Amino acid sequence: MDQAFNRIKITLPLSSQDAASLRTGDLLSLNGTVYTARDAAHQRMADLVQRGEPLPFPLEGAAIYYAGPCPAKPGQVIGSAGPTTSGRMDVYTPLLLKHGLRVMIGKGLRNPDVVAAMRQYGAVYLGATGGAGALLARHIIASELVAWPDLGPEAVRRLTFEAFPAVVLIDSQGNDLYTTGREAYLKEIRQES
Repeated sequence: MDQAFNRIKITLPLSSQDAASLRTGDLLSLNGTVYTARDAAHQRMADLVQRGEPLPFPLEGAAIYYAGPCPAKPGQVIGSAGPTTSGRMDVYTPLLLKHGLRVMIGKGLRNPDVVAAMRQYGAVYLGATGGAGALLARHIIASELVAWPDLGPEAVRRLTFEAFPAVVLIDSQGNDLYTTGREAYLKEIRQES
């Protein structure tokens, strides 16, 4: 069966109204500015916030992609750029959400403190397909180093997305596709039995 999925076109950075309109399970086509940051960059950002010092990019309304892209080959904008496991950023995420972070893109579960902070500050968590980094990189049309080159592939980069595919895993009301999807699957299995 060949089924085409309609994706909601989203421009980043995301307004609070747009974030509030998204629902768990929505398929998105992301366009605009995104920043990469992983564990070490998150720790540095949290340290800067706690000291009251400026961050290397504006956090208000920002989108962070949990990725450490591979170096670009000649003629490429960026190398493979797949998502990393989001849970490693959970310890820093509530603080960054409090200071304006609105969109996180990664893979995997988030802890209850992150989900509570998402509800409080109106943020969303989006999923990108793990293991598809080379394909996802085709939707990145610009890449620029922003901060901490000493972190290598985990340095903060400003990316420009064009029709980057993602799904809403957790919406700003705290609905979690990992929970609702599992429940729907189990309900379907019980009905078939």
